[in-house]
Amino acid sequence: MIETTISEAVEEFAAAPLQPAIPQPRTVQDLGIRKNLLQDLALKILHLEGEMTLLELAQHMRVSLSVMDEIFPALRREYCEVKGMVGNIHLVALTTMGRSRALELLANNQYVGPAPVTLADYTERVRAQSVRGAEVGPPDVALAFSHLVLSQPMLAQLGTAAVSGRAIFLYGSTGTGKTSIAEALPAIYSDSVWVPYAVEAHGQIIAVYDPAVHRPTGEAAPRDHDTRWVQCRRPRVIAGGELTMDMLDLTLDRLTHCYLAPLQMKANNGVLIIDDFGRQRISPEELLNRWMVPLDRGADYLAMGGGAKFEVPFDVLVVFATNLDPARLADEAFLRRIQNKIKVDPLTPSEFHEVFRACCQRHSLPYDDAVGEHLIELLRSEFQQPLRPCYPGDLINLVVSAARYEGTAPKLDRGTVTQACRNYFLRV
Repeated sequence: MIETTISEAVEEFAAAPLQPAIPQPRTVQDLGIRKNLLQDLALKILHLEGEMTLLELAQHMRVSLSVMDEIFPALRREYCEVKGMVGNIHLVALTTMGRSRALELLANNQYVGPAPVTLADYTERVRAQSVRGAEVGPPDVALAFSHLVLSQPMLAQLGTAAVSGRAIFLYGSTGTGKTSIAEALPAIYSDSVWVPYAVEAHGQIIAVYDPAVHRPTGEAAPRDHDTRWVQCRRPRVIAGGELTMDMLDLTLDRLTHCYLAPLQMKANNGVLIIDDFGRQRISPEELLNRWMVPLDRGADYLAMGGGAKFEVPFDVLVVFATNLDPARLADEAFLRRIQNKIKVDPLTPSEFHEVFRACCQRHSLPYDDAVGEHLIELLRSEFQQPLRPCYPGDLINLVVSAARYEGTAPKLDRGTVTQACRNYFLRV
C-alpha cells in the first residue's frame, strides 16, 4: 500500500511552523531546579570533560551563564579551581576533592546531559501544545496519506479521529494496510512541539528526549531560548509484539542508573501506535487495564523505585491496529473510551489497479491493465483471496527476484505474475 517510504512522505511537507520561544531562565530560581542538583551535574560533566570555561559548562548544561555564575561560588569553595581566564570567563577544573565527589555522584547516576526541566513546567508545556488542539483539515489529511490508496470516506474518518485526539481502533483482515495507515497518521500534523531533554521529579532525573523517536525540525532556536527544550515534529512511537508491561513504566537504566521515560511519555503531544494489538507479550486485558484511566482522564501515574508516585500528562493519540476482532480483545467499557473505530477493508478492483500501477512505476516496469485484470482473476478464483493492498508490491518483488536469478530483465506478464502467485500463496 505504501508507494513512498514514510520518511520520504514526511519530507514533502514544508518546514513545521515554529512554536513561540521559551524564554531562557536567568536565575536558579527561574529554573525551578534545586541548586544542589545543578552543582552535582556540573561536577559530573567536569570530571568527564576536563577543563572547561564556565561558558562551555553552561552550554553543555543548556543553562544561561548567569545561572552558572550563581552556582559556581559554592563549587569553587570545595570542588573546583580556576586554571586561568579565556577573555573575561573563568577556565575551571576539578580539585582532588572535586574528582572524588564526582566519582561518588557518577556511581549514583551517570546522567551528564542538559539540566532537566521541572515536572510542573513539563506538564504545563504538554497541556499547551496538546495533540487535541492541533489544527487539522482535509488538505493536511490528503497530503499525509497521498502515498496510499484510500477512499474519501476513509480519509474523512481519519481526519475526524485526528482532530478529536481520541484513541483509534484500526481493524480489518491482514494485509489491508492498517500499519501503513497508522504510521502515516503523525504526518497529518504539520506543526511542531517542544520536547525536553529531561524532567526532574522527586529529586530524580528522567530522560525524555530520544533521538530514535523525536525528530528535530532543524530550525535554529531563537536567541535567548531555553535550550533545555528541543523543537520537534509531533512524536511517533511504534510498539509491536515486543511490548511488555515494564515498557509502560519508568525504567531505571542499569548502566547509567538514570530513569528513562516510558513509551507513552515519549509520545506525549504525538501518536503512539500499538501494532498487531492482541499479539503482544502481555495480554490485551493487562494493557487495557493499565490505560483505562489515562485514556479517560488524560493523566498517567508513574512510580519510582523508592515508591514515590507522581502524575504526568497522557496527551497521546493512541492507535490500536489489529487484524483480530476488537469485540474479543476489549470489553464494552474500554471500547467506549475508544471513540474512533475504523475498519480497513480490502481494495475495490479500481483501487487495486491503482496500487498495482504505482508499484510498477516504483520498479520502472510498464503497467498493463490486462495483466492487472489477470492478477485480480487469479486472486479471486484460483487462490480465493481478497484484493489486499500488500499483494501488488509483494508479487512484483517476486517477479524481480526471479528475473535476477535467471539473469534476465524483469518482465511483468501473465506468466510471471502467475508464477509469482504460485510461489507466494499456500496451496492445499
